[in-house]
Amino acid sequence: MEMDGSGIRAFILVALQLLLLFPPSHAAAKLFREYIGAEFKDVKFSDVPINPDVEFHFLLSFAIDFDASRRSFTNGIFNVFWDSHNLNPSDVVAIKKDHSNVKVGLSIGGDTVPNGFAYFKPSSIDSWVSNAERSLTKLINAFNLDSIDIDYEHFKSDPNTFAECIGRLIKRLKKKGAISFASIAPFDKAEVQSHYLALWRSYGHLIDYVNFQFYAYDKTTTVPQFIQHFKAQTSNYEGGRVLASLVSDDSGGLLAENGFFTACRRLRAEKLLHGIFVWSADDSIANGFGYEKKAQELLAMPN
Repeated sequence: MEMDGSGIRAFILVALQLLLLFPPSHAAAKLFREYIGAEFKDVKFSDVPINPDVEFHFLLSFAIDFDASRRSFTNGIFNVFWDSHNLNPSDVVAIKKDHSNVKVGLSIGGDTVPNGFAYFKPSSIDSWVSNAERSLTKLINAFNLDSIDIDYEHFKSDPNTFAECIGRLIKRLKKKGAISFASIAPFDKAEVQSHYLALWRSYGHLIDYVNFQFYAYDKTTTVPQFIQHFKAQTSNYEGGRVLASLVSDDSGGLLAENGFFTACRRLRAEKLLHGIFVWSADDSIANGFGYEKKAQELLAMPN
């Protein structure tokens, strides 16, 4: 059956709408991600080694819906809590101009605000989503960003409220073209997992990457234990692109000296390695970004 001109145009319009809601997967096997700016150690984008043969994402850490001057949460009105002196809009433009394989996003939430935890604390789903969409769009446009990452770790809401707030936010930002991809950053704690798995069940199709914090496991983790954890979380976030992760201050998880890169090579051989991320550039600057170099070299190796 043939379509006339109007039918073809309608088909193309529907296809474009579906691409906005369900974008194609990004090249995952050579993906490297790095959190940056949370610890105010004067690290710059240009300090971090960037391998031209990987897809590289910087994640500015963090944007938080908190008013530091009033010490109060703001129901989805996000403010900059990263080192914007060294990581400002012109720096974003420059690093993306110098490296065509680089994209920059922002991570929302985080662990702490001044004098306490950074809580997810919406007044209502509708008001939080409306405020978050507006305030984050403003930051995304001002800083020329490509994505958001969800890294809330403390909650004053039930899992369903979190799922609806975050899921609707990602859907709106993607639909309007403000972001091209999104990620979440859970770890293996009951309260955290209950919230993120509720989000995954309802809106997992909109989430491109799972930055699972494997470094939240004990620092005595072995290679077999890491692989077991990785496969368990791959099952939890079924169908998701779960990334392997390393903390660069050696404070937790499978350490580099205990076989992190060995584990990554094994996962790669099983075609399970969708990428690697490091927390964080702020700590890595002290040791010359050795882990970043090694991770990217591994990812850039021919299949």
